[in-house]
Amino acid sequence: MNGILIIDKPAGITSHDVVYKVRRALKTKRVGHTGTLDPFATGVMVILVGQATRLAQFLDKDVKEYEAVVRFGFETDTGDVTGVRSAECGVRNEEIPALLERTEWEEIFAAFRGEIEQIPPMYSAKKIDGKKLYELARKGEAVERKPVSINIHRLDVADDKEFRIPESELRIHVACSAGTYIRTLAEDIGRRVGTGAHLTELRRTAAGKFSISQSITLEELAEMEDAEGRLIPMEKAVEHLAKIELNEDRAKKTRNGLSTRVFDVSYTDGEAVQMLDEAKTLIAIGFYDAAENVVQPKVVLV
Repeated sequence: MNGILIIDKPAGITSHDVVYKVRRALKTKRVGHTGTLDPFATGVMVILVGQATRLAQFLDKDVKEYEAVVRFGFETDTGDVTGVRSAECGVRNEEIPALLERTEWEEIFAAFRGEIEQIPPMYSAKKIDGKKLYELARKGEAVERKPVSINIHRLDVADDKEFRIPESELRIHVACSAGTYIRTLAEDIGRRVGTGAHLTELRRTAAGKFSISQSITLEELAEMEDAEGRLIPMEKAVEHLAKIELNEDRAKKTRNGLSTRVFDVSYTDGEAVQMLDEAKTLIAIGFYDAAENVVQPKVVLV
C-alpha cells in the first residue's frame, strides 16, 4: 500500500494522534506526515503511506495556506486560545473594536509580506541544544531564540467576514513558507496595531498542491471498506520534478543504485530528477551531478 492521503485534522488531537489513527485504519505501520499542526488547529495534513514516506523531503518545504482568526486585546503564553494571558495591551476592551475599525490593514499587512524574520515561539517543537522548546516552556524556562527567515506570500483580510466586533476578532488569509508560525505572526500583528493579539482559530487550507477539497475526515477513513482507493498516487508528490526515462537495462541498474550518464539535458547541478522505467513507473529519485554528467539515484523505490 503506497500513496498519499489528505486528512482534515480535527481540533483537540496532535499530529501524532492522526498518524496513529491512520495506521489503525489502513492496517499498516509505515505512515508519516509532512507538516505538524498544533492540537487546536484543523485542516490539511498530508499523510504519506508505504514507500511514499521516502518522498517526504520533496514535500515538507511546500508553501502552506491558512485561514486564521486573530483576537486582539491581549497575548497568551502559547500565542493561541489554549494559553493564559501573558501581556495586556493597555487599551480598554470597549475601545478595541473602534480601533480595529479605523486601522489601515493594508498598511499593517504590507510590513509582513515578503521575506521577513521571525522568532520561533517558546511553545514549539523547535529544538535548541537538543531540547524541544515547549518542554522548557512547560517548566517555566525561557531561552534565547535566534530569528529565522520566512516568506509571507499572501496576507490579507478574509473575503467572507472581516470583523467579529463583540469579540474584537479579525479573520485573515495567509500563504507562507514552511516553518512559519502563524501564532507568532498574529502576535506581531497585534503589537503593530498596539493591542496585543493571539489566535483563536487556525485552519490549514492547503499544503503545496494538496488542498482541503481533497481531504477526508478520520471518521470517514475509519468507515471505508476500500480506504486504499482514496490514496493519491505517490508520483503526485514529485510530479513537479524533471524526468528521465530509462530503458530496461538502465532501470535495472538504477534499482541497484548505479548512476546513469545523461546527454543534452538542462538540469542544474544537484537538481532532483524523477527516474522512470519504460512503463513510465517511478522507480527512483536521483540527483544530477554536473561534474560527472550523471543522475545518481538516491531514493530507490522497490
